[in-house]
Amino acid sequence: MSKRNNLLIFILTIGAFGIINTEMGVIGILPYIADHFHISVSKAGWLVSLFALTVSISGPTMPLLFSGINRKKAMLLVLGIFVLGNIVSIFTSNYAIAIIARVIPAIFHPIYFSAAFTMAANSVRKEEAPKAVSKVFIGVSAGMVVGVPIASFLASTVSFQISMAFFAIVNAIVFIATLVFFPSMPVKERLSYGAQVSVLKKPITWVSIVAVILLNSAIFGVYSYFAEYLKTVTNTSGKSISLMLVIFGGANIIGNIVAGKLLTKDAIKSVVSFPFALGAVYIVLFLLGQFTLPMAIITLVWGILAGIGTNINQYWITSAAPEAPDFANGLFLSSVNLGTTIGTAVGGLFISELGTQYVVLVGLLSLVLGVVFILLRNYMHSPTKQLSR
Repeated sequence: MSKRNNLLIFILTIGAFGIINTEMGVIGILPYIADHFHISVSKAGWLVSLFALTVSISGPTMPLLFSGINRKKAMLLVLGIFVLGNIVSIFTSNYAIAIIARVIPAIFHPIYFSAAFTMAANSVRKEEAPKAVSKVFIGVSAGMVVGVPIASFLASTVSFQISMAFFAIVNAIVFIATLVFFPSMPVKERLSYGAQVSVLKKPITWVSIVAVILLNSAIFGVYSYFAEYLKTVTNTSGKSISLMLVIFGGANIIGNIVAGKLLTKDAIKSVVSFPFALGAVYIVLFLLGQFTLPMAIITLVWGILAGIGTNINQYWITSAAPEAPDFANGLFLSSVNLGTTIGTAVGGLFISELGTQYVVLVGLLSLVLGVVFILLRNYMHSPTKQLSR
């Protein structure tokens, strides 16, 4: 049984890699997309931003609508749509069609991840659930870390179409593996839509959502401008920037592994400690970010914490609404995408008004506010408060 569960989690991890690879891998080939469709790079960037925006909107609704459908069938549907979307992207010369071929899979994106997180958690004992979920997150990190350079390499050495074919092939392999190895997974105890949505009536759910938005804003409000920071503040070369990004990505994968162990051992202590640890890194970054060697060490620690942060965000929302796991995972996806959008927007504002070095303040401000909402949730959930209800 353990071997079978490990195989299923491995397939879910590769599936997460394939879908995030499709979403984020495009970042590495935007110049080639711009050339192919004869548009500007900024307009080509819509393929990234519209995908993320669509995920943030469909995050809570699509898992809710599919919550009563056999999980294997739902996941096969999503993977099939991703394969078809990638195939359309290979052959189309119309940018509007390319946009549609990205937006439609993005609508279904939350269904796969919601099911994957729930299935991973259900495949082990309750106390081991964070560790199982962290393995799926390794696929998410790998999609960002490995997917972007592979797509860029294929586009630069062969063609833009080959990059898109790479996305399609990975998703097709996962589709076949899911079809062959996954048993039928009908939903045995289907919650009504009303019962699932009712978790939004609980203050603890909203406090958790706000905390996650702020924590992800703290991470991506700074990381989104990491390359610009390295270029203008640290004064590193293009090759060194690429190396730093690889270090960050590799550390992110390590962070996912560490997070599973931390959340399994003492979840609340891990969540409360996280903002202080990341805040300390940002203070050191602000003080020593102009020096290359300290920056490399900072990048390594920062990357590990970013990996831990992703797992903490998922745990914080799903533990607030354990009675509706699929819907809660949808809320998590929506919250982190919203946090990324807000953090990136505010980070850009700080850079334009104060300079690139001060983008770190966005992270620190988000963390301070995040701590307030984390402590507020802990106060609401304390034994004394529970007894007084």
